[in-house]
Amino acid sequence: MSLLEKINSPADLKRLPRSELPVLAQEIRKIIVDVVSKNGGHLASSLGAVELTIAIHYVFDAPNDKIIWDVGHQSYAHKLLTGRRQQFHTLRQYDGISGFTRMSESPYDAFSTGHSSTSISAGLGVACAKCLKKDNAKVIAVIGDGSMTAGLAYEGLNQAGDIQKDLIVILNDNDMSIAPNVGAISSLLSRAFSTKYMQDFKKEFSGFIKSLPRIGDDIYQFAKRSKESFKTFITPGMLFEAFNFEYFGPINGHNLSHLIDILINIRELNEPVLLHITTKKGKGYAPAEKNPIYYHGVGCFDIKTGECKSANDAIPTYTEVFGKTIFEMAKNDDRIVAVTAAMPEGTGLVKFAEAYPDRFFDVGIAEQHGVTFAAGLASEGLKPVVAIYSTFLQRAYDQILHDVCIEALPVVFAVDRGGIVGEDGATHNGLFDLSYLRSLPNMVIMAPKDENELVRMLCTALNHNGPVAVRYPRGVAQGVSMENQDVPLPIGKAEVLTKGDDILILAIGHSVCEALAAHSILLEQEISATVVNCRFVKPLDADLIGSLARDIPRIITVEENVRHGGFGSAVLECLNDQSITGYLLECIGIPDTFVEHGSQTFLRSKYGIDAAAVVNAAKRLMLVGA
Repeated sequence: MSLLEKINSPADLKRLPRSELPVLAQEIRKIIVDVVSKNGGHLASSLGAVELTIAIHYVFDAPNDKIIWDVGHQSYAHKLLTGRRQQFHTLRQYDGISGFTRMSESPYDAFSTGHSSTSISAGLGVACAKCLKKDNAKVIAVIGDGSMTAGLAYEGLNQAGDIQKDLIVILNDNDMSIAPNVGAISSLLSRAFSTKYMQDFKKEFSGFIKSLPRIGDDIYQFAKRSKESFKTFITPGMLFEAFNFEYFGPINGHNLSHLIDILINIRELNEPVLLHITTKKGKGYAPAEKNPIYYHGVGCFDIKTGECKSANDAIPTYTEVFGKTIFEMAKNDDRIVAVTAAMPEGTGLVKFAEAYPDRFFDVGIAEQHGVTFAAGLASEGLKPVVAIYSTFLQRAYDQILHDVCIEALPVVFAVDRGGIVGEDGATHNGLFDLSYLRSLPNMVIMAPKDENELVRMLCTALNHNGPVAVRYPRGVAQGVSMENQDVPLPIGKAEVLTKGDDILILAIGHSVCEALAAHSILLEQEISATVVNCRFVKPLDADLIGSLARDIPRIITVEENVRHGGFGSAVLECLNDQSITGYLLECIGIPDTFVEHGSQTFLRSKYGIDAAAVVNAAKRLMLVGA
């Protein structure tokens, strides 16, 4: 029996001698690679955090002590050690365990995550609550260096240092370059100076100096500055000391013995503490170590070669089409600049960045800053294209409203991953953008039915003197021929794809292909449908929709967005504004719920937004209107 098979809770882990923990780490890495190779997932970050996870659960008392994993990308080993080993093969599958931490999944998941940089703020809230309840349990927030690029992390640090609550922040740094000799010295000093004896001595000595009549405070400030000058010379801890955190590190995050020693020492402190560890992303799996960016979030792959199993080079993804298009357009217009939030690969902008480094801006995980930054670029006559996933653009709603839309600045939002994303679940499905963007004055919203239309919409957006959102889905495009790419679309004009007298189907974006498939099925059942590719959620083609609704009063709207405030709502408003009555209308979209993880195809079927759902809706309307 392997060591991992003996562990059903952290209590079982604590029974292992330290000498066996490195073997356990190897076993954990193997099962993570095995499962992710079949299911896809966030591989490199979880591989890099294995020893850290073991050490945390070896020292602390979860779930009494609260461990909050920022984003959740690093939490696979945590799941394996906290009673989910036998379910781990269901990772990111429908009805299986989530790829992120979920409070509803396990008492060991102290906070639900999915978007970055929340751990410190959430951890501080938990720590304050425990203080009010006279609960002495520890709170540990684990955050990656990438998440430290977001302002939210520093807002949390600022308050934590100010109110001096008992909070341990572990910075898992897998990117910063720190010389080996500096790291070794820092590790030694941190383990030595984190002991309770040294911390108590430091506080008592500081109090003694400050108590000296007239000169005490001056001497203390001089001594503190001298100490900080020395510490700055050998460690990067001054930033965190400025937030009133006790800083320790950096230490090697793969040295289990050192990690356990320092965590035992830190556990005895009752103040804000930041432990800085350095790890190797993808550790233990050579392809992930060599290319950690690719293996950050990866699909199914062959373990031996590391190659993706489902690669389809014949048809590009929508993301690839976007990236190629912006790259080509930038050749002829040097006013085009690209902005993304730590996702140049994910948004397809790598080629743009390589060709036009001075016109490419990666702002880090800072969507709010990125949008306002783009507004500044636009105010000087440039044409910023802001490429951000739908789910992450939610974080910058106020900046879109206040800094872009009020003055109608020409910022183009390339809203990637609009609609159902799939296995990443509720935190990543982009099912709200049509609703939250449609409410903003001056905003134009488009969604293409295929890749050719995506190119034309980008051309339209860059020729429009105002804010535009172009929303497109995750995954492979339709494989259509590319034509008329340089011809902008008339703003607010839809197109009629099929004509029929029984049913009017108004569709937007990816749902157009589902509507066309439903049209073919309905024809076999002698039901004819007019299918309209509406193209624009805002402004709608009110004249076309109104004229068709008067002639074909059985209407279906189809969208891959929540129904509340989305495309269907816009159509209802449109018909009401034109005082059109006597129609029957069914809105197909996501109900008032968060969509869990699972495949895109399965979830579209489960929530009734696929071709079969359109067919069933048409049959219902035919019966009601008979």
